[in-house]
Amino acid sequence: MTRYLLSIHQPQGELPPEPEFLAGVMRQLGELRDELASTGSWVFGQGLHGPETATVLRPRDGEVLITDGPFVEGKEYLGGITIIDVPDLDAALHWGRRYALATTLPIEVRPFQGGAGN
Repeated sequence: MTRYLLSIHQPQGELPPEPEFLAGVMRQLGELRDELASTGSWVFGQGLHGPETATVLRPRDGEVLITDGPFVEGKEYLGGITIIDVPDLDAALHWGRRYALATTLPIEVRPFQGGAGN
């Protein structure tokens, strides 16, 4: 088994979705989590606050500078993550597709370093 990160990317600056739409997304995500758990593939998942809540620590000349706000500015930001433990990339992409359909957002699928059994 290999662990994969499913990164959920949210568009910057858009208004939050309507409560009815968001409730449907959350229901679908709950169902996906339950299904992953039933197969033994669920590791962890959680949404993140917006990038305006970030604090960046940057080393410089033996010191660490602390600044408020996101590391980079962009049109999208990391809105949440899910970590799964599946046999291969095809299985990870299967779950990534399902997350993309459930959230209507781009999902990036990446393996963790270390290979099988991370």
